[in-house]
Amino acid sequence: MQRDPVHIVWFKRDLRIEDHAPLAMAARRGTVLPLYIVEPDLWAQADVSARQWDFTRACLCELDLALGRLGQRLIVRVGPAVDVLERIAAVLPVAGLWSHEETGNGWTFQRDRAVTAWARSRGLDWVELRQTGVQRRLKQREGWARAWDRQMGEPVAAPPRGLPSLGAIDSERLPDARDLGLHPDGLLEPQAGGRHAGLDLLHGFLTTRAATYRRAMSSPLAGAGACSRLSPHLALGTLSMKEVAQATQGRIAELDGERGAGPRAFAAALRSFAGRLHWHCHFMQKLESEPAMEFRELHPATRGLRPGSTTDAHRLAAWAAGETGFPFLDASMRFLRATGWLNFRMRAMAVSFASYNLWLPWRLSGLHLARQFTDYEPGIHWPQVQMQSGTTGINTIRIYNVVKQGYDQDPSGVFVRRWVPELADVPDCFVQEPWRWEGADGVIGKSYPARIVDLKSSTADAKERIYGVRSGHAFAAAASDIQEKHGSRKSGIPMTGQRRTSSRRPSRKTSPVPTKAQLKLDF
Repeated sequence: MQRDPVHIVWFKRDLRIEDHAPLAMAARRGTVLPLYIVEPDLWAQADVSARQWDFTRACLCELDLALGRLGQRLIVRVGPAVDVLERIAAVLPVAGLWSHEETGNGWTFQRDRAVTAWARSRGLDWVELRQTGVQRRLKQREGWARAWDRQMGEPVAAPPRGLPSLGAIDSERLPDARDLGLHPDGLLEPQAGGRHAGLDLLHGFLTTRAATYRRAMSSPLAGAGACSRLSPHLALGTLSMKEVAQATQGRIAELDGERGAGPRAFAAALRSFAGRLHWHCHFMQKLESEPAMEFRELHPATRGLRPGSTTDAHRLAAWAAGETGFPFLDASMRFLRATGWLNFRMRAMAVSFASYNLWLPWRLSGLHLARQFTDYEPGIHWPQVQMQSGTTGINTIRIYNVVKQGYDQDPSGVFVRRWVPELADVPDCFVQEPWRWEGADGVIGKSYPARIVDLKSSTADAKERIYGVRSGHAFAAAASDIQEKHGSRKSGIPMTGQRRTSSRRPSRKTSPVPTKAQLKLDF
C-alpha cells in the first residue's frame, strides 16, 4: 500500500512539543514522523560527557510520552544523521525535513552541512526555524536587541491537536551512557531532566526563589537555590526561550501592580534575570557568527600566547580534581564535579585561575569544563571561556584572586568545609589560607596539597604577558573590528507584543545592559 508522504520533524536541542514551530507547521501540512537521531560520533567528541547524555535521555523519555499522547511516539534511530535520513527516505516517501536552527559545536556544524547536501541531492526542502534570538547570516549587530525583543514577544506556538499514527514504523532502543562509550564521571547530585522538571523550576523561581536572586547569585551555597537553574533546560530545549521570557515579563507585570517594597524588590530581581536572558542569546550569536571561536583565539595577537608546556598535564589534572592547594577554588571544582553546575562567578574564577595563574591554554580548561557542565551550551561556553582568558581583545582583563573570593563568598568556610573535608580541623580564621595556620604542617603536603603556584607572582607574570600583547595600534585596530562584529549595542530592549496583566501603565524602564565587569549568566 502506498503511504502518504511524511514530514520528518528532526528533534535536536528542542525536546518539547510546546512552542515547537517546526512540529506545528509540519503537522498542518501532512503526516509527521517525529525523529531523534542518536549520533555516536557526536557523543565521542571531547566536549561531551555521560552527565549530559543522562540529562538528554531523561528529556527524550518525557518527549516520547508527550508525542505518544498526540498519537505518534518519538522515532529513535542510532547512527550518522545522513545515513539515518537516507534509510528512512528509502522506505518512505518524504515530503520535507523540518527542524529548529542549532548553534552547536563544530561537529554539529559540519554535520548540518552534510545534511544540507543530502537534502539537496534528494530534492527536499529542509526548513530550519529560529528558536532563540540568534540570527543566521547576521552582517552587523545594530538592531539585534530590538529584534530579540520582537521575536520573544511573538505568540507561543501551540502543539498539534493530534498526530496520525505511523503504524509499525520501527523505533530503536534509546541507548544508555555506557552504550555510547560514556562512563560515570563523578556526578553525585544530578539535576532532573524533562519538561515537567523545567516547568517546576520556572514556577518556583518566578514565585519564590527569585526574591534573593540578585544578592545570592554569586554565593556558592545560596546561589544553588537563588538562581533559576533553568540553563540545562534552555540548552536542551525542554523550555523555549520565548516561554521563559514571556513568563518572566508576565510575572514582572503582576508584581508592578502590587504595592510595597517586597514586590518592588522581587520585580527588580526578575528584571535582572530578564537582562541575562538577552545575554544568553548575545553570546550564542558570537559563535554563530564566528564558528572558529570554539577552536581559535578571536584576537589574532593572542594566538600562541599560551603555547603549552610539559607542566600543563600536571596543572590541568590538579585544577580539574580540586587539588590546587587553594581551598575555595578546590571546593568549587569538586562541587562542579558532584553536581554538574556552578554559578557564574565561580565559573569565571575557575577559568581565570586556569588561564592566568596556571597559564593553561584555554582550550584545555574549556574542554574539561564543557564536560562537567550539565548545561553545556557551546554558543555561551566558548565565547565566555575566551572572554575570561583574555583572548577576545575587546573585554576587560579580570584576574580573580581565589583567596579573596573565598573570604568574600564563603567567609565562615561552610562551603570549603563541605567539599574539602581535609581542612575540617583548620580554624575558621585560617580555612581560606590554611598555610598561615600554625598547625599547617600536619595538613599541607599530607592530606591536602601544597599550593600549586605562588598566587602573587603568577598573577604578576600573567599581567605582564597579557598586557604585553595588548599594546600598540595594530592590536587596537583589530580589536575595533572585533567589537564591530561581536560587541553589544547598549540600546533599550523592552519586551513588546505582550498583553498587559495589570491595569497599571507598564514601566518604560529597559532591562539594564551589564558592563563588562558585571556579566553574570546565572540561570
